[in-house]
Amino acid sequence: MRQTAFVSRRDPQLASFAARRLRALLLVLVLPALLTACARPGAAPMYPPSLAVAPGATSHTILIATTRKRSGDPASMFSGERGQGIQYAEAVVSVPPAHAPGYIEWPQQPPGNPATEFVTRESTYLDGEKQFVQALNQQLAQRPPGHRDVLLFIHGYNTLFPEGLYRLAQVAHDSKAQGVPVYFSWASRGELSGYVYDQNSATIARDSLEHVLVLLAHSNAEKINVLAHSMGNWVTVEAFRNIKMAGEFRGYGDKMGAIILASPDIDVDVFRSQMARIGVPKKPFLIVLSRDDRALALSRFIAGDKSRLGDYKNAADLTQYNAIVVDLSDVKGENPLNHDKFAELAAIAPQLKQVLESGVHTGETSPVEKVANAPVDAAPDVVKTVLSLPVAAVAAPIVIIARAAQ
Repeated sequence: MRQTAFVSRRDPQLASFAARRLRALLLVLVLPALLTACARPGAAPMYPPSLAVAPGATSHTILIATTRKRSGDPASMFSGERGQGIQYAEAVVSVPPAHAPGYIEWPQQPPGNPATEFVTRESTYLDGEKQFVQALNQQLAQRPPGHRDVLLFIHGYNTLFPEGLYRLAQVAHDSKAQGVPVYFSWASRGELSGYVYDQNSATIARDSLEHVLVLLAHSNAEKINVLAHSMGNWVTVEAFRNIKMAGEFRGYGDKMGAIILASPDIDVDVFRSQMARIGVPKKPFLIVLSRDDRALALSRFIAGDKSRLGDYKNAADLTQYNAIVVDLSDVKGENPLNHDKFAELAAIAPQLKQVLESGVHTGETSPVEKVANAPVDAAPDVVKTVLSLPVAAVAAPIVIIARAAQ
């Protein structure tokens, strides 16, 4: 003990590093308990499809592109193992009439009760990318001009296939998005101990996501909006890096809409390297982070205490890439991990979009309700804006950090 105290006094940096490692180690020890406290739906939501119809329930048709292997049980569609190439499918998910924004009402037992729970109404494999694009264009044609958009969702680490599917249905429903939801699912086993397996699966999937993005660009979609979560951001940013290097979006760049990197599990130094190749985009993109994200704390521990983009402390530094940082540190998470807070933003998507489109100004007015602006220390051209939104789903203020509007 005396030796430890001596080291702490003589080398405060070493003591600080040791303290951070100890906190991370403690997190590793308690994380299984936290996950146990969070209900895991397992594969049950996919089978058997529910034939019952509940008054007031809303159905969402979701197109699927995945690098997962088909499940041995056809009713569960896809497993956590890696498949060959890209598989395509389609599913219809029903959202209950009394759904609470930001949450997923998981079926207690299959096939679920459509009056109170999310249920899968239909699921079908598609015969290759040609049928996938045909199904996409058919869905787009059912929307009026100006609303023929795509919402592409890429899930993160420790995610079973139906979990990502239902999360996309929740986000599409809560945000009232009129576009076609498309689910890109890579081979995660949905296991806490599978971090390295998932990371390698994500790396394998980056070329496949690149291909899917090009398919979407060549479809009849007017805009392609992208939402990536956790480790799915690694796949996404790598895919955009490849597209930039190959010039595959020439003539289609205007189709890119909102790009949202939610709780990104990317080493900050790796992100800087990726952006050096991609370049600063013309349109701002969003980085949603939270400094109390316990899942990213585990990732940081595994990565040798290297900061992750999703819990980065120096958010103002990220604005140099034309990023708008949305800090949810003060927002209460749906579960103890604080890793899925982005899902709660879906309910305020129209209001948040209104704020972001108007720019971050140094004045005192707001198109929503209340805004407090202040320059960020050591970055006079960066403004921190505190939003108080009149929406029950997000009780705490949201902090937005961005370059000041000119």
